[in-house]
Amino acid sequence: MGVTVERDGAFATVRLDRPDKHNGVNKEILHGVVKVGRSLRRDRTLRGVILAGNGPSFCAGADFSSLAATPRDNLMNVLRMMSPWANVFQQWGLVWRQLPVPVVACVQGVCFGAGIQLALAADFRIAAPDARFSVMESKWGLIPDMSGALTLRGAVREDVAKELTMTGRIFGAEEAQALGIVGRVDADPLVAARALLEEIAVRSPDAVAGTKALFHRTRTAGRWRTLLTERLIQVRLIGRGNQLVAVRNNTKKESKPYGPRKFS
Repeated sequence: MGVTVERDGAFATVRLDRPDKHNGVNKEILHGVVKVGRSLRRDRTLRGVILAGNGPSFCAGADFSSLAATPRDNLMNVLRMMSPWANVFQQWGLVWRQLPVPVVACVQGVCFGAGIQLALAADFRIAAPDARFSVMESKWGLIPDMSGALTLRGAVREDVAKELTMTGRIFGAEEAQALGIVGRVDADPLVAARALLEEIAVRSPDAVAGTKALFHRTRTAGRWRTLLTERLIQVRLIGRGNQLVAVRNNTKKESKPYGPRKFS
């Protein structure tokens, strides 16, 4: 049990696969998610990823009985957290933000702690009506440390982020949508996610990757840094192979396919 990857054409579905534990994060899932994300980043024919969980839930959060089963585990976890760079726990989310293709999280059942941090790292979140969410770390006397501080503040106002984190309260799909944590509530998140990725895939893969980079790099940037980032990314797109394909397809009514993504 750990993580499974199903490839269907230009799309990949990555599933947490520990259904009997509501996909509670153990060592296999933690390292498996990071490994899969890094592997997919090297695939320039990939056009989109769906993140999902097998069984009744997306992810119930960290399974401390597995992640910190022994004193040695505790020591190694502390040493990882002291790294001057993003540690493996933070890469749990960051690897999906760094992936230059759209990522959609499909949430059903519980989405707690590490689960909501993984979902927030996706570009889009679609929740089933039964989904329940919680930034649950305060229950255990902790703070979100799997990239949640970065991604939660990008989804909701600061006061909302603080309230959800300090209380650790559980809330449903409709409230998650109202807060901006999910973009859509749908009876079949997987079908909705595939439809969204197919709609995006008609565009240049380089333009899509550039768009993702633009918004991530300028989330907290000032005016001039944002404008500079716009220019730098546009220079890498304009006049290149896939941008010229887009122009021909729209002006000459051609249907030439795009080449592999060059932007990363």
